[in-house]
Amino acid sequence: MAAVNRYARLNALLDVLAAEGHVDVDQVARRMQVSSSTIRRDLNHLHDQQLVARTRGGAVATTVNYDLPIRYRTAKHASEKTRIGRAAATLVAPGAIVGLNGGTTTTEVARAIAERSTGGAHEAPITIVTNAINIAGELTVRRHVKLVMTGGVAQPQSFELTGSLAADTLRQVDLDIAIMGVDAFDPQTGAKALDEEEASINRLMAQRAGEVVIVADSSKLEARAFARICAVADVNRLITDRAARPAALKLIRRAGVEVITV
Repeated sequence: MAAVNRYARLNALLDVLAAEGHVDVDQVARRMQVSSSTIRRDLNHLHDQQLVARTRGGAVATTVNYDLPIRYRTAKHASEKTRIGRAAATLVAPGAIVGLNGGTTTTEVARAIAERSTGGAHEAPITIVTNAINIAGELTVRRHVKLVMTGGVAQPQSFELTGSLAADTLRQVDLDIAIMGVDAFDPQTGAKALDEEEASINRLMAQRAGEVVIVADSSKLEARAFARICAVADVNRLITDRAARPAALKLIRRAGVEVITV
């Protein structure tokens, strides 16, 4: 198991800890084909982030049970999410006001929008309204993108801002399009999130938009989640990958949603 860069190593270390509860420096260094000193530095970094507890010769998982923050999640379906992000970006017209919630797929959407928008003399700037801290961090340096960030309480698992401050911001804006990631998209019950606070803000973002686009890899069409964001009928488009089950896509189309597979 070779991890070629630090991001991949950090994810791999956290996967091992989640599965086994502990890691041994020398053992995992051999598996990843890097030096023991490199693994020690990686574990020290994760320790500083309070994601692991260092031990003599390795590390153990912390006793706190929580989802990993977005920057430390293994990039599952990475290529699919990249394609989905690029497809979503093509729906954004120059000068559009775009809402983006948090998530790995919407992060890819943000990157694709920033790359497509050149900020030329005759191109109206795109405005992006987001409650995602990591997306805002990436777009701040894009001078040709106008960035509006909600206030709110930070959720460490998703990097999303929630609560009344986030809601107050969204109530004061109108969006041309909301491009939203979800934890689950069910043909009967619609778009859902695992966290009710995130679902509440995402629901308001959808309500403030003239068009709602759900970006979700095919695994999300088989998933279940706790809190409802919006009904299928409230969604204009779904962008997913080609591995999605035809039966599920048929039900979604029957509900009036345009389905784009990439």
